[in-house]
Amino acid sequence: MSRDWLTLADGETVAWEGSPILTTSLPGVGVGIALVVAGAWLAVVGPAGLAATLGGAALAAAGVAAAVGAYLAVVNTEYVVSDRALYAKSGIVGVRVTEAALSRVQNSAFSQDALGAAFGYGTVTFEIAGGNDVRFRRIDDPKGVRRTVDRATGDEIPGSLDQWRAVLAETRALRRAVESRPR
Repeated sequence: MSRDWLTLADGETVAWEGSPILTTSLPGVGVGIALVVAGAWLAVVGPAGLAATLGGAALAAAGVAAAVGAYLAVVNTEYVVSDRALYAKSGIVGVRVTEAALSRVQNSAFSQDALGAAFGYGTVTFEIAGGNDVRFRRIDDPKGVRRTVDRATGDEIPGSLDQWRAVLAETRALRRAVESRPR
């Protein structure tokens, strides 16, 4: 990935980077191919005449534009999680970069449709205090990305389950000791 759009502060490091999976472009590419086929049929097999030929050529050109546009929209989208902020870049001709400090992330969630669950991709949504939500759409391992951000924002509970069970056992022992003392 080219990161000429990304302006990290001194000492800021990238914790994760990714982009939508390429298969996200398949619906747009499929529509584009269907338009090219329909345009070719209209121009070659359809009714004779200049209007049908020009209409078929226009339809085919629209199909090529739809397919290329769908592909470029996916390959020109990038997401970055640093130790200080979230970044999302999109755009084919113009570039739009969204940045949100990790300290402003209030909540995070991930979702997967049936295909996403089967193939391991999904969308992570970050709720930003005082701003618009940031979404990393159709990325690989959305649960892992959410975990990375939660860890960076301090939302993850420290310690393992065994450590917390030991704390609970010690607390119960202290309580029994205090309650068994005569009053």
